[in-house]
Amino acid sequence: MSSNTLRRTVPVTLALAACLTSLSAPAFATSAPAARVSAVAADAGQERVVADLERHAQELSSTVPGGPSRDLRALSAMTKGATIVGIGEVTHGSKELFTLRHRVFRHLVQTQGFTTLALEATWSAGVRLDAYVRTGRGDLRTIMAEEFQQSYGSWRTQEWMDLYEWMRDYNRTAARKLRVMGFDIGDVHPEQYRRILAWAEKHRPSLEPELRRRYAGLLALPAGVEERMNTLGALPAERRAALAGDAQAAYRLLHGSGKVSPKVLQEARVIVQMTTMYALDGSALHRHRDRSMAENTVWWQRHTGSKTVAAAHNGHIGYVSAWPDLYPVTQGAVLRSLAGTSYVAIGTTIHSGRFRATDPKTGKVAVFDTGAPVPDSSEAVLDRVRYRDYYVDLRRAGRTPSTRAWLDTARPTFTIPATYVPEQLNRPLALGAAFDVIVHLNRVKEATPLP
Repeated sequence: MSSNTLRRTVPVTLALAACLTSLSAPAFATSAPAARVSAVAADAGQERVVADLERHAQELSSTVPGGPSRDLRALSAMTKGATIVGIGEVTHGSKELFTLRHRVFRHLVQTQGFTTLALEATWSAGVRLDAYVRTGRGDLRTIMAEEFQQSYGSWRTQEWMDLYEWMRDYNRTAARKLRVMGFDIGDVHPEQYRRILAWAEKHRPSLEPELRRRYAGLLALPAGVEERMNTLGALPAERRAALAGDAQAAYRLLHGSGKVSPKVLQEARVIVQMTTMYALDGSALHRHRDRSMAENTVWWQRHTGSKTVAAAHNGHIGYVSAWPDLYPVTQGAVLRSLAGTSYVAIGTTIHSGRFRATDPKTGKVAVFDTGAPVPDSSEAVLDRVRYRDYYVDLRRAGRTPSTRAWLDTARPTFTIPATYVPEQLNRPLALGAAFDVIVHLNRVKEATPLP
């Protein structure tokens, strides 16, 4: 995929394909005996790292939601004091990564008072899902089919549906309701413009005609998510820039009109974020997108006062990027700058497994397998810990100098985008710089798509 295609389709996942350079192994000029000595020393160093990780590792008994959660008690100490917890996924299409997040979310709800699930999905999709889990409004399968299209299609799975249904069931009797919000900016549903216009008609009638004029071009886009995203991305650059200018003018009009509903102003801000992204390209696009996703998450947490779990790819949740040239700033880095240590980043790693992803040769979703991890990769070392599945606080493990050095060294790590590009499965990443906590799973299966 060219960088121009990447801009025009505005992927909401890490679908980077051929625009990324391949990861190549560094070459070392050395003699054979010296290399053998170095290998022995490296293996001894890895043994110390594995032993240290084992001292801090907490065995994970299951990734299946429900049932006892005694094995997650230590996680409560790792997230103590957090108001936003990011839980990443190393692939966008593996069953156990989705069910693990569901299980951890339940635990945080039941033990630490978390109430919001924030998704790598659009604000508009979040509004519809929020109404469903709070009140039962709408048909969940229909909502998911209509909202999770184009590059959001990874979320149209049974595992995600199970999570929303559990939230709905919980809310039937809970005094403190669970919420859903979407922090991503790839699309805006027409109802979002209409909510703003309806507010203006009631509270600032003099603004309504100009707001309607500014939003006219966006309201004229096709009705479906996929058609709307494709149409907007295919417009000439001048037209996309003009739509962004209209959205900015509408926001300024609202912002300068006096006391405005914070939610209305936020919805207008999201429209600015979306149209601005379509007017950008390359690294500027991704910098803007990740910053916007972080700002929307923080706005929600502060406005509602609810503790929030942010669900996205590892590449967004973490503090550093595995693709620094294209993704120079991550959502996690901005969350840390805005929320400080009240943001905790939990990444996931897998030794191997299957996942659903788009095949660039056909444009269709298929099932792929990671194969075995490469030597000296993060996964090759992590899987030597005696537990099959476990989690570990990297901040505590990193207090040992040798382990800190290992954690702070970038090494091949599975970082699997939504488009399958075999040579891009391994990216150089320093786990200790990227995450506060990791959950390591030995083997995963592909997610279950909804029919």
